[in-house]
Amino acid sequence: MESPLGVVICGYGLAGRVFHAPLIAATQGLVVRAIITADPDRREQAAADFPDAALLASPEELWTRLEELGVQLAVVAGANVTHVPLTLAALEHGLHVVVDKPIAPTAVSAGHIADAAAAANRLVIPFQNRRWDSDFLTAIETVKAGHLGTVHRLESRFERFRPTPTGKWRESADLDAMGGVLYDFGAHLVDQAVRLLGPVNSVTTSARSIRDRDLADDETLFTLHHTSGAISLLFASMVSAFDAPRMVILGSAGGLRIEAGDTQEDALRAGISANADDWGIEPDSSHALLRSADEAGTVDSQVALTPGRWPSFYPAVRNAIIDGAEPPVLLSDVIANLCIIDAARESAATGQSVTLDPPAGHKA
Repeated sequence: MESPLGVVICGYGLAGRVFHAPLIAATQGLVVRAIITADPDRREQAAADFPDAALLASPEELWTRLEELGVQLAVVAGANVTHVPLTLAALEHGLHVVVDKPIAPTAVSAGHIADAAAAANRLVIPFQNRRWDSDFLTAIETVKAGHLGTVHRLESRFERFRPTPTGKWRESADLDAMGGVLYDFGAHLVDQAVRLLGPVNSVTTSARSIRDRDLADDETLFTLHHTSGAISLLFASMVSAFDAPRMVILGSAGGLRIEAGDTQEDALRAGISANADDWGIEPDSSHALLRSADEAGTVDSQVALTPGRWPSFYPAVRNAIIDGAEPPVLLSDVIANLCIIDAARESAATGQSVTLDPPAGHKA
């Protein structure tokens, strides 16, 4: 039996502790060897969660102890501003990398990561976990089954109501900090829209800072025009006082409406094991409404949400590193996403639509 891959988690805040650590711990063939955090409270939590892992105060300490610790995979999960430098440094030291979204502030910067990964013959795998949300999996399956006919419009939302800014780095207006909802929720919304409806050839965006004009955007609307002729209306907000459907998809033969979003984040926050038998199964109250038409008129039916599958991410990472299988998320896909986000920033700044030539899309 092969020895497990040693993992270092770089950052033990929300992303490292809640999103990555439990999914890694649930994956056979991966073992957390080290955790990097200088915060005393987070070090205490890390020691409780992984008593056999080394606690490191800085990346520099890791580089001097790589062989001793037996680390092959770095999970970059700290503040967004650390994503590019830590990913490049990990590649220079011979590590494969999983990097949380957003991986970089621009498509050009992400391209530098791709070049460094190719030169090092190592994988960089973006953590686009919401590809495995229950709502999105249901949408993908419904569209592929042909129940909606030709899809012509997607409305998709990640919205919260946080009227008071925290003042933390997530709200910084500095481009390198990658704060604001355009980079946060937008990274997921764009990724899902492209996977569902294909390449994008133009972008029109409104991005506003409502709570404090000196902070990053907290209310963003993307309009994506797909080469198929479909459009996506993507809403990201921290100042939305009312709930709206998580997703609405309209086609020539019907529509799909999903009110409630995926609950896997809630489960991880609650400390539920990602190996639980009922992982990812949504409550009976959550379902999709499928509307179609026949000769007698409109027909509505309830569709159970497909169970979410976040725990499938790290086994696929392991297989990509050990067996050469295709990574669960391609770096080229996320570079395409960033081309769209680059265009969105330009559109928001100029008030004009921005054309993408060539269109930005994912690998088929």
